[in-house]
Amino acid sequence: MPENLAIGLMIARQREKCSSIGCDFDYYGFAFGQSPFHVLPLLSGALKEAAENSGYADAEGIFELRQAAAGFNARYFGLPDEPDRIVIGPGTKGLFFLLLSIISGDLIIPAPAWIGYSPQARFLGKRYHPLKTSWNNQLKVTADELEKLQQKIGGGQHILVLNSPNNPTGQVYSRDELKAIARVCRKYGIIVLADEIYALTTFKFSTFTSMGTVYPEGTFVLNGLSKDRSAGGYRLGVCQLPEADQRKTRDGLQKLAATVYTNITTPVQQAAVAAYSENESIDKYFSITRIIHEMMGLYISDLVASIKGLRVTKPAGGFYFYVDFNDIRDILIERGVTESNSLSEALLSHPHHIATVTGDALELSPNDFGARIAYVDYDGHRVYDSFLDQTPETKAEKDAFVEQHAQRMIQGAGALEKFIHLLEKGVLSFR
Repeated sequence: MPENLAIGLMIARQREKCSSIGCDFDYYGFAFGQSPFHVLPLLSGALKEAAENSGYADAEGIFELRQAAAGFNARYFGLPDEPDRIVIGPGTKGLFFLLLSIISGDLIIPAPAWIGYSPQARFLGKRYHPLKTSWNNQLKVTADELEKLQQKIGGGQHILVLNSPNNPTGQVYSRDELKAIARVCRKYGIIVLADEIYALTTFKFSTFTSMGTVYPEGTFVLNGLSKDRSAGGYRLGVCQLPEADQRKTRDGLQKLAATVYTNITTPVQQAAVAAYSENESIDKYFSITRIIHEMMGLYISDLVASIKGLRVTKPAGGFYFYVDFNDIRDILIERGVTESNSLSEALLSHPHHIATVTGDALELSPNDFGARIAYVDYDGHRVYDSFLDQTPETKAEKDAFVEQHAQRMIQGAGALEKFIHLLEKGVLSFR
């Protein structure tokens, strides 16, 4: 079962349990990572105008959008402005599935990982190899780790999934780190699927490097509307093809798209042209939402990091950070939380009600206790407007801003601290 469905069912089961004892089950929502902000007005307005356009479109995407997306990728990421290398698909998740369907080879998935990669590989019958990352490099895969795994799994085509900013850790790869990884990929002919859906949420955006700029001959760059423009439900993603073998891959994607879904919804494509075009309002939206993400992420991660027994990544982009529970693993096991999958159920149980993602959903082994925390449980439109009314400048003002608008997440961090305290005291048992 896909992990997003499994998480929803786990929450539904706990709601039933709580209902049976008269509890309203108002849980702390750290499990789901959807942008909290309003859709970019430029985009929603363009969709209204395009609503009457009901005709079919090209399977690979309308030319106007591919042209706009190529220009967008050139402006923001330094990628070549080449519309013929752009394919429009049903979100980055859908594009990932299409690419896995036509590219042969085993997957290499750095872990901890986004919950969506391995279910697609299993569905398609593809082998995949989790690549456990280390705290020595803040849970980012290194060139040495990649080369060691490549040598271990042997010859044949391999596909590296590289996600930056990373879900679930919030870490961002530097240019030097990517160049080192690219050298290994060139040496062994590894194809890279660069999931850069969170690129424009990088807190210090000037430091972001696209893998497509350092390994252009072997990288598929994936991004879309869902995260930086808060339009996850529009289901529109963009793939920039690598320099090598463009025509064959594009033809394969066209045929698959035409066979499965004909084309991405025409009005959404036409509306997206505006969201990929050069416009000051888009830059303003990116800038403000990026600052708010940073304030929320740093405050909440620091709060969780202050809890005894937990180790936490400091996010540099995206909506997430990662919490390592392994320093208290023995206590967890002694109290009946015997493997990493059961950690999320324990945290969600009454009266804690902390919804997280843990275990093999993140490609963690049973004895590796960790959780993803999504820090988006607040009213994004209200927070955006409040930021415009009175922009916080100093650290004290930023902290006060978060405390005013993110009480639910602050309370959730408090519930997590209480959970750990009760475990250590021996009050809690899940046997």
